[in-house]
Amino acid sequence: MQTFPIPPAGGRGILWFIIIIIVILIGVTLMLGWAAWSTRHSRAEVSPDGLKLVGDLWGRTIPLDRLQLDDARIIDLRGEPDLVPRRRTAGTALGGYSSGWFRLRNGEKSLLYLTDRRRVVYIPTRDGYSLLLSQSDPRRFLEALQDATGGG
Repeated sequence: MQTFPIPPAGGRGILWFIIIIIVILIGVTLMLGWAAWSTRHSRAEVSPDGLKLVGDLWGRTIPLDRLQLDDARIIDLRGEPDLVPRRRTAGTALGGYSSGWFRLRNGEKSLLYLTDRRRVVYIPTRDGYSLLLSQSDPRRFLEALQDATGGG
């Protein structure tokens, strides 16, 4: 028997391909880890500077004058079918946690942080979208927003 080795493939191309795949997998793993962490650590902070949403990629500060607090209300999404998130346009949805930009069943664009669909604060904005935020104490949250605007 005679043995004839097969020449190796061009060295660097396959190595760079593997390195790129590993970097992508590490990035995806870190993003999923951050999203999982956010499911337990997201919050809304009310101050005279605005409503600050803290959590994952979708966090931001919204000036209080952009919120239409007169039209804000506490809802239970089980009884508000038109306000149920229907389609995610840019967001996170992990087993009971939804955050980011969604289209509601009524077609409205909404930024949401939802963990409990029974205790939700719905707040329209002057910028063409609404907020849907789960809150442990939705009444106190709305009162804090009113107080921060001087309307309390």
